[in-house]
Amino acid sequence: MASVTHRGNTIQLDGNLPRPGEKAPGFKVVKDDLSEVGLESFAGKVKVIVALPSLDTPVCQKETREFNQKLGSMKDTVVLVVSGDLPFAMKRFCSTEGLSNVVTGSQFRDHAFSHAYGTFITEGGLKGLSARAVFVVDKNDTVQYTELVPDIGGEPDYNAVSQAVSKLVG
Repeated sequence: MASVTHRGNTIQLDGNLPRPGEKAPGFKVVKDDLSEVGLESFAGKVKVIVALPSLDTPVCQKETREFNQKLGSMKDTVVLVVSGDLPFAMKRFCSTEGLSNVVTGSQFRDHAFSHAYGTFITEGGLKGLSARAVFVVDKNDTVQYTELVPDIGGEPDYNAVSQAVSKLVG
């Protein structure tokens, strides 16, 4: 089990992060039209899976904007932002911000994604949400890059994620 910090306090996470070279765990999340999607929904594409607590926070908003801009229009690539927000709230944020290059997925029905990907927060005020992490999964559903952001208030290494994707799409 991994841990991260939030406001200087260590918080435990449930599960184990998938490592590069491992098969990506399956999951289902709910899109803004209430349909369910998972890895198989994006077969043949490079998947950038962005796990974050809530699009109601400034850091999560910035991260989503950055990935929308940097990776959302890359060939054969999908950016999937997964959070604990309701699908309607995720849709409203993306619509208001003009973000059309990301797919949002809510865990409001269950937390299978964050348990399978080792990002489920088990304690503290954010219990039940996801820690901040990024996973790059290739067209064959093999994990190629994993980053767990050490502090929930921090941002991922956008350049490292972009480089991992670039290697896969050429």
